[in-house]
Order: sequence, then C-alpha cells, then structure tokens
Amino acid sequence: MNISAQPGDHPTPSKLTPRRILASYLELSKARLGALVVLTAFVGYVLGTRGHLLLEVAIAAVAGTALSAFGANILNQWWEVERDRLMHRTRSRPLPSGRVDRRVALTWGLLSTAAGLAILAIGTNTLTTGLSLFVTVLYVLVYTPLKVRTPLNTVIGAICGAIPPMLGWTAATGRLDAGAWILGGILFVWQIPHFLALAWMYRDDYERGGFRMLPTVDSEGRLTGRLAFVYAAALLPITAALSASGVTGPVFLAASQIIGLAFLVLGWRFLRDRSRQSARRLFLASILYLPVVLGLGVADIDHHREIEASLVGPTGVPSTSSASPAAGDVEN
Repeated sequence: MNISAQPGDHPTPSKLTPRRILASYLELSKARLGALVVLTAFVGYVLGTRGHLLLEVAIAAVAGTALSAFGANILNQWWEVERDRLMHRTRSRPLPSGRVDRRVALTWGLLSTAAGLAILAIGTNTLTTGLSLFVTVLYVLVYTPLKVRTPLNTVIGAICGAIPPMLGWTAATGRLDAGAWILGGILFVWQIPHFLALAWMYRDDYERGGFRMLPTVDSEGRLTGRLAFVYAAALLPITAALSASGVTGPVFLAASQIIGLAFLVLGWRFLRDRSRQSARRLFLASILYLPVVLGLGVADIDHHREIEASLVGPTGVPSTSSASPAAGDVEN
C-alpha cells in the first residue's frame, strides 16, 4: 500500500516500514486530539461504575471509542483535503501535503471506524455501539459539510464531542442515566468557549479555507465574546449538577466552582478585549480546565464512597460510629 503521494517520490520498501505507516495513521487520525476523547470516555466509565471497574469492559470501551474517533477524524480530513490545503495551519497535514494518498486515507478511516464499532459491540453493549455509530455519522456526514455553510456547525460539533463520556457511562451501566447526560452536558458547554477562542485566533485562516465559523462572519467579535462568556458561566451550574445528582461529592462541588470561576474570569476578559492574546489565554485555560475537572470528579468518587461507608453498615442500616468495624468492612 502506497502511503505517499508526493510528486517524484516513489517510496521504496525501506520507506514503507510499519513504524512510518503507524506514524502517518496517528497523525492523520489526530491522535493527540483523540486522546482527549479517550480520556472523557474513560472518565465516563469510571463514574458510571462508581470506581468498580471491570478491566476487560474498560479496555473495550476505551479502545473502541479511540478507534471510532480516529476513523471519524480521518474521514473528516479526507472530505476536507482541498480546503485544508488553503489554510496555513492545516496545509502540512498528511493529506494536503501529499504524504498520504487520499484513497489510502479513506480505507484507513473506514477500517478504523469499523474496528472501533466491532470492539464496542463485542466488549460493551448495543447502546454504546449505537451511540458510537450515531456520533460518527453525525460528525462525518452532518458536521463536516455544515462547516462551509453555517456557523451553527459548532453546535453540531459540540454534540459530537459531548457523546464520548456518555459512551463510557453506557458501557458501564447499559443505561443513559442522569449522570451520563450531565457529563455530556459538561463536554457540550465546555467546547463552545474552547472552540470560539481557537476560531477567533485563526479566523483569517478559516475564512481562507472557506469555513463559516462564527468569528469569520462576526467581524467585531461581539457575539463571539458573548457566547464564550455565557457558556463559560454555564459550566458552573452544570458541574454542580454532577454533585447534586450524587455522582460526585462536596469536594468536587467546591473545587469545580472555584476552577469554573477562574475560567469565567478569562471568558470575561475575552468578552471585553477580543484580542488574540485574550483568546489564546482562554483557549489554553480551556485545555487545562477539562482534565482537571474530570480528574477531580474521579478523585472524589473514593472520597464520596468513604463518607457513605462511614454512615452505612453492611446491612444498609446507618452506623452509630464512623470508626466502627462494620463501616470499615463496607469501605473495603
């Protein structure tokens, strides 16, 4: 299989090493971005199980989600190759630069997607597999063509990004409980300020590629700034809902609100001063915000269980002492 399409460059067998092919696949699949998808899916699984993991199911959920996400990313770039060639930030990618043949990319994308769905079907359940198929179709066949037609594409893209933690939850429980919807809501809301800050920094590049992102049509950035601020503010109640629903405890509630307020301050600064510097600060803060908040959620599971264990005996009857042997038995 010829992965290179550069004029005058006909790869020899020594060039087509497994390492080179793997590196090209990972770059084309946006593996670093995919790592965030994997993280959110894993957190969804951990929270869904309340920390009681089944290793084989966790591996299937993470691997299946990763391969499906990789496949969708490849198919997205296969579709947009000509526009990516026009943009400074994307023209060096494997397809627009000619380092990977378009037919090869299509094959990789389809095989990766199929492999991900197969792993989810075998290792998790029908609901998780169906959600993965739904988000792949939505991302490739709805979000991708809408990017050149309407700024509302960002909303569809945010829906796609909200589903991975829900996949993890359904892999753990087989149900779309309140916790799954709240996790999905956190990811949906978080993506708006995250992407608007990025799109504001690269608005000229997006316009050059013909993509109708909000900053390309909102020249003064007033609506862009307002939406980034409003969605940053919305993270406060929706993260609080995770504790209100009993998924996490008071430690997560307090910490998430403090972090959310700090993030909101940067959203306010971007609203007031729509400079590249303020957008960059908001974007970088968003990258830090998500793993910290998700990590706090996972960490607070054990703390939450310890409190419950200290209050409930082995038969479900409230314990008279938090230090009683019965409480210790439950905790173990």
